[in-house]
Amino acid sequence: MGAGDGAAEQSRKAAERVERLKQKLLRAEHAEQSWKAGAEGERLVAAELARLAPHGWYMLHDVHWPGRPLANLDHVLVGPGGIVVVDTKNWTGNVTAHGGVLRQNGRSRASAIEGALRQGASVAGLLVPEHGTKLWPMICLAGHPDMRLATVNGVAVVGVGGIEAAITRLKPVLDPLTVAGLHAHLAQQLVPGPARQAGRAAEPHLKSAPAASPVPVRQPAPRPSKQSKAFWGLVRAVLIMAAVVTLMPFVITLLSRGR
Repeated sequence: MGAGDGAAEQSRKAAERVERLKQKLLRAEHAEQSWKAGAEGERLVAAELARLAPHGWYMLHDVHWPGRPLANLDHVLVGPGGIVVVDTKNWTGNVTAHGGVLRQNGRSRASAIEGALRQGASVAGLLVPEHGTKLWPMICLAGHPDMRLATVNGVAVVGVGGIEAAITRLKPVLDPLTVAGLHAHLAQQLVPGPARQAGRAAEPHLKSAPAASPVPVRQPAPRPSKQSKAFWGLVRAVLIMAAVVTLMPFVITLLSRGR
């Protein structure tokens, strides 16, 4: 092995490790941006949904997805028109809903429709059949406010600018007392203990629940991001490895001279 060959080999291996870390860093950065865009979309939709409170609608935001410990439901509404489970999407590009197919930039987003159906089914499973049949899954497009209401395989798809009108147009199927009881029941089932309203929640079949004025809307807090922690951890790792790559040849040369 010639002079400096050992240092060159170590430098090459270190550079490969740095490149792998850079790729991980890019993936973590992309994930963090996706989470950030999703959180911003949820806050935008929640602000629009708040307009429904005077019409007798109750709202739960960013709540537990039954049967999915690590997943959440963006918005669950209870009001005169029934129960509406809203999945917020902050998609970019061209979004269409034609011929029973939801597409983004020409690519089918059937998985989003399936996800909305699963979310609705998970909430319906917490209700007696009489009320479970009055549940409507919906996708709200935060980045496309003017998207007109469309129905794809039983899921309503609408832009954030039209969601208030879409929900207020639902045919009344629940009286105010039942609405209050259903909201209390779903809060009991979906909201973590510390954030839950005080008092015993009503059972879903109650017809004599005490009348209640609409509760204040609980705006969704920014979602804690594990990806963000991973992102900054990778930043530190890349910087450290870059320093190692830079200094290693000098260190090896100095050690060789000292022999």
